[in-house]
This record gives sequence, structure tokens and C-alpha cells, in this order.
Amino acid sequence: MRTDRTFTMLKPDAIQNGYVGAILDKITGAGFKIVALKYTKLSKEIAGEFYAVHSERPFYGELVNYMSSGPIVAAILEKDNAVEDFRKLIGATDPAKADPGTIRQLYAKSIDANAVHGSDSDENAANEGNFFFSQFERF
Repeated sequence: MRTDRTFTMLKPDAIQNGYVGAILDKITGAGFKIVALKYTKLSKEIAGEFYAVHSERPFYGELVNYMSSGPIVAAILEKDNAVEDFRKLIGATDPAKADPGTIRQLYAKSIDANAVHGSDSDENAANEGNFFFSQFERF
């Protein structure tokens, strides 16, 4: 079932490099409405919980360390066909393979420091949004 909401997280590299405003501008310029927004820092425990689906993968420890290394911006976005459209907007995980003008092509440095997370399914978008935001934090 297609929904009109997705979840994103601007990663520590995007925050450290000062890209928050530019990335949020790109998101809203593409027609997404921000319905929840939070600037926070993940502990290793919280990052581990969020990425638990990858706990058996070889990169899990590095991912948790990286995602807890600095602040992030979490957001729930709304638009028709939100998940698919947002995945197109952010581009390929590897910024060298991302289409021109995508967020990762413009602002990511590497596969690991790829600036932004985007939900890969409607189900994950709902789960990830619920992980970060209560119903009282959504507008």
C-alpha cells in the first residue's frame, strides 16, 4: 500500500559540513511538506536500536559508531508517493553513482558518509517515523 509519508535523517556528515539548510531547501523545493522535525544526537544504544535490522551485517558496528558520532536531523515528510519520490530525490547510496542534482550527488562524500537516510518502503517509513516521533510531534 502506497502512503503519503516517508522518513528521513540528515546524517552527521551533512550536519558537520553545514548542509542542513540546503538539504531541507532541496526537500521542500521538491514538494515535500515537513510534518515533524527534530535535531538530536543519537547515543550508541539508540543508533543500535534504529539499525537493529543490520545487526548481523559486517558494517553494523561502524554504522552505529558513525551515526552516534554527531548530531542528526530527523524528519517525517509528506507528499503523494512519498517513499518512491524521496528515494529518487536523494539518489544512489554511492554519491559517485547518484544522478546529477540529487541530494547525495550534491552533498555526500562517500558511500558511508552519504548525507541522508531515506526509508526504503512504506512499512519502514512508518516504523522509522514512529521510532523518532510521538503523535504529538507531528503536524
